[in-house]
Amino acid sequence: MAWLCAALVLVIASLSAFIRLSRAGQGCEPWPQCQGVAAAEAAQPGLGDSVAMARMGHRVVASTTLLLVLAMAGLALASGTTLRAEARLALVLLGLALFLAVLGRWSGQSRLPAVTLGNLLGGFAMFAVSVRLALVAGRTGAAGQRPVSAPWLGVATVLAWVQVALGGLVSAGQAGLSCPALGACDWRAGSWQALDPWVMPAIDVLPTHSEGALVHMLHRWSGMALTLVLLVLAWQAWRLGRRAVAAWLVVLPVLLVGLGLVQVWLRLPLPLVLAHNAAAALLLAVLMGMGLRRPRHAAPW
Repeated sequence: MAWLCAALVLVIASLSAFIRLSRAGQGCEPWPQCQGVAAAEAAQPGLGDSVAMARMGHRVVASTTLLLVLAMAGLALASGTTLRAEARLALVLLGLALFLAVLGRWSGQSRLPAVTLGNLLGGFAMFAVSVRLALVAGRTGAAGQRPVSAPWLGVATVLAWVQVALGGLVSAGQAGLSCPALGACDWRAGSWQALDPWVMPAIDVLPTHSEGALVHMLHRWSGMALTLVLLVLAWQAWRLGRRAVAAWLVVLPVLLVGLGLVQVWLRLPLPLVLAHNAAAALLLAVLMGMGLRRPRHAAPW
């Protein structure tokens, strides 16, 4: 049930990103002149139908997920002390689901970055907790492999959440193309105001505006720092015999960096932006599962 919940949450996060980015003009023609809600709808006659279908699918999947979370919480609580850890995680999932449901009342029309961040971080947290719950429920036996270094794992987790938040600010502030080249970006021209999620971005601003250069470069710098920490964790996981974890910790950051560079080079095509979003959610889920002590004969998570 927890694995199914994780899959459904990933679908919800992808649909939510598609709705928000499509309405903002991501992938419209001619790009980026059609950036902005009004211009995007004028440039794409079928946009309203696509967004309406995605919104309907989002509601159906979200309602199904909420019922699944309620079922898991009820089963875990009914077991008494047997599934105490599972019950705590299920209640966290329920809290996150209710938070996202309340936030959804403002998500449809609001362009405030704080609302975007709330949806993004809440959805990613729900996905990561679902994976954690599935891994906790799958444990058997007391003896297990040693987890990786807690300090390094803590630093990686914090950096990952910071990276996701900065990515959300880049998207909400329409700063995706503020730094089109690696070495040709004047980040000093950027505005610190872009880091304030309570400041409404200009409706008619293009994704090439210089005010977004600072938050864009902070996203890149935090990504480089995170990649270095993940490589250290991958080396530790390899030494401990957790080969699958080590592989994920190498593949996912390489994939994220590659997608980030390619999507800027190709001027932010919507499929690549959505793939980048999903890969970030997977990385957070891997980090959430790494601190668990696994049985010696279990899968090498």
